[in-house]
Amino acid sequence: MRITVTSVFVDDQAKALRFYTEVLGFEKKTDVPTGEYRWLTVVSPQSPDGVELLLEPDAHPAAGPFKQALVEDGIPFTQFAVDDVHAEYERLRGLGVRFTQPPVDHGPVTTAVLDDTCGNLIQIAQFAS
Repeated sequence: MRITVTSVFVDDQAKALRFYTEVLGFEKKTDVPTGEYRWLTVVSPQSPDGVELLLEPDAHPAAGPFKQALVEDGIPFTQFAVDDVHAEYERLRGLGVRFTQPPVDHGPVTTAVLDDTCGNLIQIAQFAS
């Protein structure tokens, strides 16, 4: 068994696709119409055949309150690995990304938390080598 797809709930799939590709640097992998929404995934350019991130519409009644509670409590919905948190933090800030937590050293990992503009906090993490 292996993980092939994971999801992040988004309030607008088109806006999410722009943010996750044009700002974060992921690449669109799959885009299939499914009625009102799309099966829309992105992947890391470093691992195009790796785990796909599904930009899942947050249309289910439980999704909005769930996302809001996480944001209010400052809890990231998911995490992405980066080689250099400080450099990525500066690059993304230069693109106008809002961070709720600047880089913080936690010993074996350094993290920062950003707002994905689609209703989620996302943590980026650099693991000590």
